[in-house]
Amino acid sequence: MAALLLTPAELDAAIEAGEARAVDCRFDLMNPAGGRALWAESHIPGAPHADLDQDLAGRPEGQGGRHPLPDPADFAATLGRWGIQPDTLVVAYDNMGCAIAGRLWWMLNWMGHERAGLLDGGMQAWQAANLPLEREEPVIEPADYPVGGHCRPVAGLSEVERAAVSGGMRILDARDAARYQGLSEPLDARAGHVPGAVNAFFRENLGADGRFRPPGELRELYLKRLDGAAPGEACVMCGSGVTACHDLFAMELAGLPGASLYPGSWSEWSQSASRPVARGPEPGGA
Repeated sequence: MAALLLTPAELDAAIEAGEARAVDCRFDLMNPAGGRALWAESHIPGAPHADLDQDLAGRPEGQGGRHPLPDPADFAATLGRWGIQPDTLVVAYDNMGCAIAGRLWWMLNWMGHERAGLLDGGMQAWQAANLPLEREEPVIEPADYPVGGHCRPVAGLSEVERAAVSGGMRILDARDAARYQGLSEPLDARAGHVPGAVNAFFRENLGADGRFRPPGELRELYLKRLDGAAPGEACVMCGSGVTACHDLFAMELAGLPGASLYPGSWSEWSQSASRPVARGPEPGGA
């Protein structure tokens, strides 16, 4: 398995040696075209742009939330379009502390692609290191990527419903405290959180410099959040299954792999008025 986190210098050297493919995951939920526009202005050499809505999610249809997982065959075709093969080192980056890039990392692992990592500090760190950028769309030779999928655990709606009623699975919610507590909800149908879920805001995985905290610190943080549950007895959610992947990456860094992703997340849970909603700072708070 490749290193999970690469510094800008390490990624630059790997690109120069023809050993890595960077993928630009910049995206703005409030301006979906904004990420590609930033990519068109400048990007890491050779990096295609991964659009969250088009490339890292399937089409929302009824249940499943705003960013359901795509069909594995469709995602395999996308990887092939980016020139990625099963032995390619893929390093994802964005300008949001890997908030979106983490989704690509998780999806690559979901497909059975182990040579995947993140650029620590993202685009800001690359620019601060004065490393090269390009404006031209990269010329990429398409590859034939084999269809995989289901190599990472996924929790479905029914499993989360059971956990909300009777426990049995530790639920971590990667949204910020205001959304978790139900004080605000800019995107989804109702405000609050799944009863019993513990707040695990993804930005707490990062230090003040925008880079991931040391593995020891992350391990201490997540052991506290798990509260005695094994990682395999936990699932991670967020608004639509995107920043939850950031928490899953942090747990991997901390040596605590095995938690499930709930892809539908709050955008699916909040669709039905029949599902219970908790509010407040504590799990199950009124």
